[in-house]
Amino acid sequence: MLAKLIFTMSFVLSLASAQFYAPLSAYIAARVAEYDQIAPPRRAALDSLANMLTALDTRPLRLVFICTHNSRRSQLAQIWAQLAAWHYLGPNAPVETYSGGTEATAFNERAVAALERTGLHVFYISAIPFRDNPNPAYYWSASPKLPGHPAHSKVYSDTIWNPQQDFVAVMVCSDADEACPYVPGASLRVALPYADPKASDGTPQEAATYDERCAQIAREMLFLFSLLPAPAPAEATDSPPSTR
Repeated sequence: MLAKLIFTMSFVLSLASAQFYAPLSAYIAARVAEYDQIAPPRRAALDSLANMLTALDTRPLRLVFICTHNSRRSQLAQIWAQLAAWHYLGPNAPVETYSGGTEATAFNERAVAALERTGLHVFYISAIPFRDNPNPAYYWSASPKLPGHPAHSKVYSDTIWNPQQDFVAVMVCSDADEACPYVPGASLRVALPYADPKASDGTPQEAATYDERCAQIAREMLFLFSLLPAPAPAEATDSPPSTR
């Protein structure tokens, strides 16, 4: 009984031990405080998605966020969904997030800059000079105690970087939603479109527009994962743990 109590306490503590970089933690706290800004129709869509994900009851839960170019919205959604999973379900959350496009272009540098302004650490990791690289490869980190992740533009069906079956396809742009009425291998396909910040490129509103879209996606992914049940801790016994 004592071992079971200790195990349960350790599990509960692990849910709060993601230990993001301090600026990122502050950014996440600010977005959580904005849940009342989510409009009722959007909140209903997120509630419905949470119910569908809960009903799947798959471990790990694999989410593939899809837009046209895998350049802005799908990249932001992939990253914020993973951060939301860690925030609410703990550093060992049984959640894997991915992204892809109907075609590959590049992870747009404006979206990367918006992420950096949240406190996320993003690194360019190619030996090719940035301006000569048509599809830059990045690596992002939320905490020195959590795994980092690579990020670059790819098609959603990429066999190296994305799962090919037993995943949830989340369509985050209307063009991709129309172009891909069927996503091979997906156990569930849902539409959750976001306005494209690309419309502001080259304007005085550019940074503010990207920050706004980044904040919206962060807010909604955090809200979505706040609705998902925490994974049940494994059954503990009073016998000594295995040393295998």
